[in-house]
Amino acid sequence: MAVALDEAELALPDVPIGALVIDAEGEVIGRGHNERETTGDPTAHAEVLALRAAARHVGEWRLTGCTLVVTLEPCTMCAGAIVLSRIERLIFAAYDEKAGAVGSLWDVVRDRRLNHRPEVFGGVMADVAGARLRDFFSGHRS
Repeated sequence: MAVALDEAELALPDVPIGALVIDAEGEVIGRGHNERETTGDPTAHAEVLALRAAARHVGEWRLTGCTLVVTLEPCTMCAGAIVLSRIERLIFAAYDEKAGAVGSLWDVVRDRRLNHRPEVFGGVMADVAGARLRDFFSGHRS
């Protein structure tokens, strides 16, 4: 998670969220940080960018055996991408009470109607990630 938090710092001036995809051997095969503001792309969330990089590395869309580590609970778009990419395990830091789709508002990744459900570990280093997000947003509000 510490490496994902470092990745999040690269997102500035965007919301500081970072993500990593780690393969079964423990190698980082994909990285991403929010780039919505810098690219003008509404899908440029850290998770989506990390999943895209990992898929390029593997050479296919199935990320079986991989773990996604992200600094904030994924939204519905990212939760859907996690399910569709066949990520085996999701680890996230801070919960997102306003838009979280891994238990806060919805629980997309554990919906029994879907054909794939990753193992989920939430709240890992949530205090550090949450503090960074609060600091970021306090500087953007008047």
